Amino acid sequence: MASRGWPRPDSLQALAAASIAILLLAAASGAAAGSPDRPVPRPPLFLPLTRSYPNASRLAASLRRGLGDGAHPNARMRLHDDLLTNGYYTTRLYIGTPPQEFALIVDSGSTVTYVPCASCEQCGNHQDPRFQPDLSSSYSPVKCNVDCTCDSDKKQCTYERQYAEMSSSSGVLGEDIVSFGRESELKAQRAVFGCENSETGDLFSQHADGIMGLGRGQLSIMDQLVEKGVINDSFSLCYGGMDIGGGAMVLGGVPTPSDMVFSRSDPLRSPYYNIELKEIHVAGKALRVDSRIFDSKHGTVLDSGTTYAYLPEQAFMAFKDAVTSKVHSLKKIRGPDPSYKDICFAGARRNVSKLHEVFPDVDMVFGNGQKLSLTPENYLFRHSKVDGAYCLGVFQNGKDPTTLLGGIIVRNTLVTYDRHNEKIGFWKTNCSEMWERLHIGDAPSPAPSSDTISKTDLSPAPSPSSLPEFDVGLITVDMSINVTYPNLKPHLHELAELIAKELEIDSRQVRVMNITSQGNSTLIKWGIFPAGSDNAMSNATAMGIIYRLTQHHVQLPENLGNYQLLEWNVQPLSRRSWFQEHAVSILLGILLAILVTLSAFLVVLIWRKKFSGQTAYRPVDSVVPEQELQPL
Repeated sequence: MASRGWPRPDSLQALAAASIAILLLAAASGAAAGSPDRPVPRPPLFLPLTRSYPNASRLAASLRRGLGDGAHPNARMRLHDDLLTNGYYTTRLYIGTPPQEFALIVDSGSTVTYVPCASCEQCGNHQDPRFQPDLSSSYSPVKCNVDCTCDSDKKQCTYERQYAEMSSSSGVLGEDIVSFGRESELKAQRAVFGCENSETGDLFSQHADGIMGLGRGQLSIMDQLVEKGVINDSFSLCYGGMDIGGGAMVLGGVPTPSDMVFSRSDPLRSPYYNIELKEIHVAGKALRVDSRIFDSKHGTVLDSGTTYAYLPEQAFMAFKDAVTSKVHSLKKIRGPDPSYKDICFAGARRNVSKLHEVFPDVDMVFGNGQKLSLTPENYLFRHSKVDGAYCLGVFQNGKDPTTLLGGIIVRNTLVTYDRHNEKIGFWKTNCSEMWERLHIGDAPSPAPSSDTISKTDLSPAPSPSSLPEFDVGLITVDMSINVTYPNLKPHLHELAELIAKELEIDSRQVRVMNITSQGNSTLIKWGIFPAGSDNAMSNATAMGIIYRLTQHHVQLPENLGNYQLLEWNVQPLSRRSWFQEHAVSILLGILLAILVTLSAFLVVLIWRKKFSGQTAYRPVDSVVPEQELQPL
């Protein structure tokens, strides 16, 4: 899935179905582009009407074969970005010798991994430089053969993907060394991937470089690694919470917690990862809908590349009414984007851990009777313009009968796609503590950071799990840059503007507070202030800024070297009285008044002294009063 998070037809045979889906999509509603408040559009969602699968029987046999019970290494990888700001999660993948780094959207609904190629004539500006095959000593093109579509010269295999939200990707297939980062037990492996020569739509405009396909298919990175026998036929995703984002991913098996709940997933019914959803309960009461409503068409599809959740019309109306009836104490308000009729409520607490006191819990009951309990953060998103307001992250799926569960449903949930045993497991956990709770080696916490074989070995300050409940008046950031102060000084203004751009704030909000020279590096303390005339920034805004910093969204130009984020801190808005706020001005006014008064008094004294010592002129013949002589 790309930046807009819809399920996609992922084989050439499905292109006709995708075209029908696109026509239905256009007829159902105008898919407006996302605004800054809503980066991910939410028109009704239509899955492909049909989809064939190359070598389906061979693939099914491979899925059932698995790898037995032998111990195999896995690839532990960090996840970056978040649902609301980006609409997707990414991981870092390294391709080539020496490795070239890419930020790829993790997508269980896609079956090919691809990155922009250096030869691409129609590719957008993404997070990292394009892949350069000529700079990799281990790269080789996938030569034209009977099992692939060939280029016009009949020399190299090609791929093409067209998606329902009207974006597309096409290019050639290559093979190279793919590595998964320093935290991975799994060593680098040769794998086939797509080298893009053209991309359109959301794929062109997104910040991420490309797609990491985790679906079922011969080009899927999972299928390739399983076919080599280097990992178990399973992978896991753990998405961070409402305010944090980030998380962890494992390619291969992980220990199964005793309280993990499972649902059967039938690979023959649908190429998408599906589960057997039977009921949805709100505040302990089942929705009054036929359980078969969740079993239409593809069934209930679980897709890591989709942002929100989409229910068939009848189920959505029942869910909306059930939730709304439980929050009658809150005020219903408009959503952050007038283009969408979001269902939003004002008057709730900011602290996510307290939302259950206002919003009802939701349970999803599977066909085997097991139940996955959802907290409010699994079906709400923050209102970006009203503090303490939240909106439903569950929407009606147009007239399409498919139930689609996106990333919002599995926030702070470990989801294990056990393909070998044809089931999907769910385990509620804090994703930043997943390694420790699963007792997996000495692996560090998967809190967001830049990692592995990158040009800069950075150890950023940790991302926050939450901020105290106060309005933030100032964020301070200590940053070490490996450039000497004399060389950095002329570029400070440029650096401040660059930081502001990457943090998506006004450049006037970023100011240098202190600079210290440290040999060949420079330590800078930055101050990030509220925008415009605002005296404070919201908790959510501050969290977003800190999150981007800790994930190294700020990319420095080569002449400024590399940086390390040492520490960040937030300071609350000062709650002083009017007199305290204006004490300095009042004091200066009093001193000025005193000075003016003293000056005026001195002028009067001088004037009087000047004229009192002078006798008025009288002519010699003028008449004057006779003076009485006094005795000597």
